[in-house]
Amino acid sequence: MKFRQFIFSRIFLKHLLFAVIAAVVIVLGTLIWLHLYTYHGKSRPVPDLTALSLDEVEEIVKKNKMRYVVFDSAYTDLVPRGTVYEQNPRPGTRVKKDRKIFLTMNAVFPDSVAVPNIIGNSLRQARAILENNGLMVGKLNYYPDIAINNVLRIKYNGQEIQPGKNVVKGSTIDLDLGQGLSNRKTIPPDLIALRLEEAKRRILNASLNMGAVTYDETVETLKDSLQAFVWKQVPVHNEENQVQLGTPVYVWLTLDSLLLPGKNTLDLNLPPGNEEDMDP
Repeated sequence: MKFRQFIFSRIFLKHLLFAVIAAVVIVLGTLIWLHLYTYHGKSRPVPDLTALSLDEVEEIVKKNKMRYVVFDSAYTDLVPRGTVYEQNPRPGTRVKKDRKIFLTMNAVFPDSVAVPNIIGNSLRQARAILENNGLMVGKLNYYPDIAINNVLRIKYNGQEIQPGKNVVKGSTIDLDLGQGLSNRKTIPPDLIALRLEEAKRRILNASLNMGAVTYDETVETLKDSLQAFVWKQVPVHNEENQVQLGTPVYVWLTLDSLLLPGKNTLDLNLPPGNEEDMDP
């Protein structure tokens, strides 16, 4: 059979048709797979679930094609009972579809815990022990004593309390501390651009007290207050501006990053760094 006759033969044309169909199927299949793979790889921002009930969380997470896991509970006055207190990843973090969001819920019925015996410990040790037992350090009161930041007495709701007494988990414990004999002073920490919880931690690290908290007009809701950051503080952070131990630090918070001259507002969502506690 001549070549010309072969290429126009029924057998050749049939095989050619099969080859064309196979090529089209392969190309279309590849394009569809690439489309699905590319879509699957797209990231999306994690929704803010703070202060939401589990029913609300379920609806939002499902809509965003994600999943959630409740892995811990705590007790706080910052959000209503039975709602989300913390989440990981944090709101706004970009993740892929089907990502799990780990939630810490605010307990509906908080447990009670025994106040540990921290008398005689340093402030640093007392904080660690209280936090490990689900309690928080409140006001620091300083009294003349030979040791600086040595726990002299512990108080609950303004009254002295003995170790071993039960209180609600998450409660605040005030501490009476030794001031030392040298009238020691400390430098107020730099709180500008920090959220309130981190500002409280740094104030306590400096052996100072949390003063009044003032929000400006940009903060309208509970979620706003959790996202707001410090734009002003008194006393200010200055190496030459030393204050007495236990001095209250007053802060003003906002959502307006324009109030932060000289600050990199792009870094406001980054996890805060650590500072060393001020203890001998």
